[in-house]
Amino acid sequence: MDNSPIETLKSGKGLRIALALSLALNLAVLGLVAGAIFRDGPGMRGGMARDLGFGPYSEALSPEDRKALRRALFEKAPEIRNSRRLMREDAQALLALLRAEPFDPEAFHDRMESQHERMEHQLRLGQDLLQDFVAAMPEAERRAFADRLEDGLRHRKDRDDDGREPKQD
Repeated sequence: MDNSPIETLKSGKGLRIALALSLALNLAVLGLVAGAIFRDGPGMRGGMARDLGFGPYSEALSPEDRKALRRALFEKAPEIRNSRRLMREDAQALLALLRAEPFDPEAFHDRMESQHERMEHQLRLGQDLLQDFVAAMPEAERRAFADRLEDGLRHRKDRDDDGREPKQD
């Protein structure tokens, strides 16, 4: 067996660390998507809309627009209501795979890949819905939306990465 750094990474501790980091990132993204679908209460400022790929656009949407997009999402993909359950199932399956001896990197990869495909589908669906929604806006509404979006982006620019106002020296 070759003891090159690549071979060591593939078969040793490095692979497990990389897989664990990848798992954490995938679960975080999936958690944002799935969790936001069912909540849009005070302080959410767009919850589902923001997390399904709308990003700063949701900040510029009215609460009514976000509700309309949510309804459209459930009409187009009623199965998305199962996202939380699927997220929990994925987490449990991935944890079991991580703890298994011997560890099966291929099974772990396959499970993460199916999780990724589901998340990618949800993001694409959210983006498609937003694009259709904006395309159907009358000109005056679209311009007002652009103004609100610009204001939101300007506000974000004035904040640090953690969302706090920059410190003044």
